[in-house]
Amino acid sequence: MLRLQLTNETSKLRAVVLGSAVNNGPTPSAEEAYDPKSLEHILAGTYPIEADMVHEMEAFYAVLQKYGVQVFRPELIENYNQIFARDIGFVIDDVFIKANILPDRERELDAIQYVIDQMDPKKVVRPPEDVHIEGGDVMLWNDYIFIGTYKGSDYKDYITARTNMAGVNYIKKLFPHKIVKEFDLVKSKLEARDNALHLDCCFQPVGKNKGIIYKSGFREEADYVFLVKLFGKENLFHLTRDEMYHMNSNVFSIDTNVVVSEQKFTRLNAWLRNNGFTVEEIPYAEIAKQEGLLRCSTLPLIRE
Repeated sequence: MLRLQLTNETSKLRAVVLGSAVNNGPTPSAEEAYDPKSLEHILAGTYPIEADMVHEMEAFYAVLQKYGVQVFRPELIENYNQIFARDIGFVIDDVFIKANILPDRERELDAIQYVIDQMDPKKVVRPPEDVHIEGGDVMLWNDYIFIGTYKGSDYKDYITARTNMAGVNYIKKLFPHKIVKEFDLVKSKLEARDNALHLDCCFQPVGKNKGIIYKSGFREEADYVFLVKLFGKENLFHLTRDEMYHMNSNVFSIDTNVVVSEQKFTRLNAWLRNNGFTVEEIPYAEIAKQEGLLRCSTLPLIRE
């Protein structure tokens, strides 16, 4: 039996699902792109190839092994992108919530069914159909649950708008003892530099009291100010527009003092080290071309 436990983003990781890039399928057509960044690389002929992405994910796997983390991988689906495990479900406290993802990604949940079967069935829930919520938009910070959403009246026109207000309200009802705070994110179908696909594209806590933030990822300045007040400006690493585009906020914590980061994030990695973190640098720039990075590739199940 897997005893799920997750109350924040950074305490010692015990068990995680890590996606897979094996048998990832052909390069999608421009019409099949889910986000502006993938589209950009499809059109430029620079879309990542499977061998490079498998190499990057194996480097990530090796780091998780080094720290003694129990790692589950999805069962293989032929010709199918299974890299971004974060989208398909998430854990809050001891509850596993299946995400209502884009319908053609449903098979990704089936591929981790063997993991779900090891959980207490009473602790596995599926939101009703009108509730849209993805793991990349859900961030736990002890008493808080931060949720990225999009409040624009044109929500349904954006394939990049992944979590709706029904999703936010669903989590509020499910966890009445928590402070649920939603953040209205900037979305773009065409310009990846102005698209916060999920909350973890413009914000993520690290350690016990620090965070990485991109001010212009929030539609309302008040949401940004809320985080500055909560964490303290001196504890936040502010991203540039270009760093946000390269997904510098999408690192992954194995412990309060250990962060897995992309090797090219020079400014961020130096800041982390100056603040006492051990930074495990790995290559992940090819996977980043699909508008997802280290946090997106993981679905944590147990943290101490």
